[in-house]
Amino acid sequence: MIIIDITNTLTLLLLLALVVLTIFISHELKKSFIVAIPLFAFLALLVMHVIQLMTLSVQYDYNAATLTWCIVLDFAFIFMTFISYLWVDDLEAKKNNKKSIDNSLEWFWKEI
Repeated sequence: MIIIDITNTLTLLLLLALVVLTIFISHELKKSFIVAIPLFAFLALLVMHVIQLMTLSVQYDYNAATLTWCIVLDFAFIFMTFISYLWVDDLEAKKNNKKSIDNSLEWFWKEI
């Protein structure tokens, strides 16, 4: 069974660097769709890891712990990219003088 193992330290650091770079680029360009790309990628990874965990056969039972940690890390990256998406969307809306998708975190953005 092929698993995209994001629990490996090097892979985790590279993913984190890539996500931070993507957030920085979308912040500088004030384009929220740029940070939405890794958000959908991590959602796809989450679905893939859950399907792999649900269909795990007995002979690959040793991979259950790795898949569980991959799912936890997927959720962490999804949370980080979703908050970043909302932030950059707010910046983009202010730049273009239009209404943001969600203004419920306005108090949070004023603190940043």
